[in-house]
Amino acid sequence: MKTATRMIVVLVLLAVILGGIFGWKFLQMQKRGEQMSQAQPPTLVDSAALDTEAWRPQIKSVGSLRAINGVAVSNEVAGVVSEIAFESGQRVARGDILIKLEDSVDRAALAALEAQARLANETFRRYSDLLPRNAISQSQYDEAQANYQAARADVAQQQAQLDKKTIRAPFDGVVGLRQVDLGEYIAVGTPIVELNMLDPIYVDYSVAEKQLDQVQAGRQVEVRVAAFPERAFDGVIEAVAPTVDESSRTLDVRAKLTNSERLLRPGMFADVRTLAPDSVSVPTLPRTALAFNTYGDYVFKIVENDQGQAIAQRTQVSIGRLRGDQVEITQGLEPGDRVVATGQLRLRDGQPIQIKDKGASEDSADAASNANGGAPASDSEASNAEAQG
Repeated sequence: MKTATRMIVVLVLLAVILGGIFGWKFLQMQKRGEQMSQAQPPTLVDSAALDTEAWRPQIKSVGSLRAINGVAVSNEVAGVVSEIAFESGQRVARGDILIKLEDSVDRAALAALEAQARLANETFRRYSDLLPRNAISQSQYDEAQANYQAARADVAQQQAQLDKKTIRAPFDGVVGLRQVDLGEYIAVGTPIVELNMLDPIYVDYSVAEKQLDQVQAGRQVEVRVAAFPERAFDGVIEAVAPTVDESSRTLDVRAKLTNSERLLRPGMFADVRTLAPDSVSVPTLPRTALAFNTYGDYVFKIVENDQGQAIAQRTQVSIGRLRGDQVEITQGLEPGDRVVATGQLRLRDGQPIQIKDKGASEDSADAASNANGGAPASDSEASNAEAQG
């Protein structure tokens, strides 16, 4: 009898304990269901509107800079360098002397030929006086005339040979590094120094054949180089090649750039933009507003639901050109549509959102500061406020 009573007591206790456990779990589930049934608070986001900007269409290309005139100055006759009249890196004008070769022998030969020419001239003048008086024959006069002309030609030939011993700049420009030394014997065709005309300067680049209608002579170009990445150099297309390269299906284009500061140098790699004559209106968004999934690019468009609450609506878009931190939107949105500018990873389609109001945030901060006597709340006060909340 006692055993049966003990069993009943144990069973009752177990029932009470298990009932308490199941009752506590049931209350927890009810509370969790109530929390889940409550509407989530709106997510705070930044917004941006689809605006139209004036963009000037352009063709991107790469090219190289080259001098309008650039040569390696060399000598036409052999000789010993007797004078060097320039310094490396110096600016020179057309006709300036660069070097001279030893020319004493050539000058002596010229003096002898000039003496012969003077004698031939005197003989020809005397014969010219005698011919009208029939003191000489016509053949003697013709021979004197021919001798005088031949003597003059010999003088001119020797003078030209002597002039070749003085090497001059063929055009205005900047010389490079000197390649010869004083007293050095140089054979014919020895490179003396490079000479380049730097202002203006050419840029040569290529474009695809389908862009032929956009690269006529006179179109403006904009060039950037690695040495001055923040600066754009303006120029104008001067010529377009008349044929298309069969292997690459591209056209060669040459543009002329002003280079008064001589910052651009031949051989530089150039980023070339060929500009269209007029600007066009382009709908754009900040690049931060775009997100990507397996179906393509999308944005979260800001719309209102039936209750007037702002929500994020995922919208597929098509993009076009990029310009800085802006991207062209070609399809999916209309001008004036507002989208979430940042924080897309925290959002899902149809989620309530609240657009940040910078002015309201500042007013709230000022109000909180004034409530604390103009001073920010301390850590303990903030903790107490959170505990009371």
